[in-house]
Amino acid sequence: MAFQTLVQGFYEIPVVTRIYTTACVCTTFAVHLDLISPFQLYFNPTLILQGQIWRLITTFLFFGTIGFSFLFNMIFTYRYCRMLEEGSFRGKTADFIMMFVFGAVFMIIFAFFINLLFLGQAFTIMLVYIWSRRNPFLRMNFFGLLNFQAPYLPWVLLAFSVILGDISNAIYIDLVGIGAGHVYWFLEDVFPNQPNGKKLLKTPQFLRNIFDEPPDTDDYVVLPEDRAGGAAFVWGNANVANNNNDNNQQNQ
Repeated sequence: MAFQTLVQGFYEIPVVTRIYTTACVCTTFAVHLDLISPFQLYFNPTLILQGQIWRLITTFLFFGTIGFSFLFNMIFTYRYCRMLEEGSFRGKTADFIMMFVFGAVFMIIFAFFINLLFLGQAFTIMLVYIWSRRNPFLRMNFFGLLNFQAPYLPWVLLAFSVILGDISNAIYIDLVGIGAGHVYWFLEDVFPNQPNGKKLLKTPQFLRNIFDEPPDTDDYVVLPEDRAGGAAFVWGNANVANNNNDNNQQNQ
């Protein structure tokens, strides 16, 4: 019975979030169990040009050794990917996939110049950045120590990743993720609303034909992203709280 409940809960996760987080966990555990080597996965332009195209994908799937840092990254990846997919991308799976493609291309271009081997953490930061910009008035608490509004979350995570790992590498990776998220947010949410602005990122129609379904106009309701997965979420001692009263005051 418990297994059936677990399986049912797994399939209730939105499809893109389910596939990406599962791929990240499976790839990292496969390396941990010596089924594959990280040398087969890292971003290497020379080997890619020689035909090892899979490295363009696997660079986003490996999160290092199993430990606190891996768990931390997986929780954030799952949480913010799901909140985006169930929030502003609800019913827009094709647009969500297009965001993945845009972010991946942006990071790969930078990886050519600054020698980044694995981009999974940068991708997580990009998801967090986009979510935080679309929830600017949400108040958050981090490890019971810091209280701040959502747009500061990526910078808090950058500082935290510096504490956890190699300083120079952590800064480069997180800044690439923040850069990708900022460019996407600007092109999608800011520039089209400016005088003479227009939407520059357009999802190909074939993606819409494959992934999007026309919403049921009688029952379709767009839920705020901060409601996805509950009003509050705890990572060990880390707590992100949904302050609905602050949001209501901002809307009045």
